[in-house]
Amino acid sequence: MSSIQRTRHSVYDLKYHFVWVPKYRKLILQGKLALRLRELFVEISQRYGWELEEAAVVGDHVHLFVSAPPKYAPARIVQIYKSISARLIFQEFPEVKKHLWGGELWSDGYFVRSVGDQVTAQVIKRYVRAQHDPSLPFDL
Repeated sequence: MSSIQRTRHSVYDLKYHFVWVPKYRKLILQGKLALRLRELFVEISQRYGWELEEAAVVGDHVHLFVSAPPKYAPARIVQIYKSISARLIFQEFPEVKKHLWGGELWSDGYFVRSVGDQVTAQVIKRYVRAQHDPSLPFDL
């Protein structure tokens, strides 16, 4: 099965592994709140046309493995997940605010790594080097 996706203007295979934590790395992502977050991440993915391949909500952090079209920069993807989920979690679980002063659910930062099924960084480097015209001066 091919992981190549298509939109009107692009053909892509972009997958990202995101990790982020709640404000102050509080151990609050448990029980019903954790289950609801997983549901929200699925709903957000569907709304934006992203493919959520895996999701884990683990006490003090979140892991998402997402495929999204190139029109969405990784920073924008995280911003959408974090802002929508925070707003809805605070509406549905108002007691969470007692644990987090400042009214923010998520810390500012995040981790992201692009992931490929078959194409590694080494494969891309070899491919790009193979495209090089030897008559042109070019050294790395």
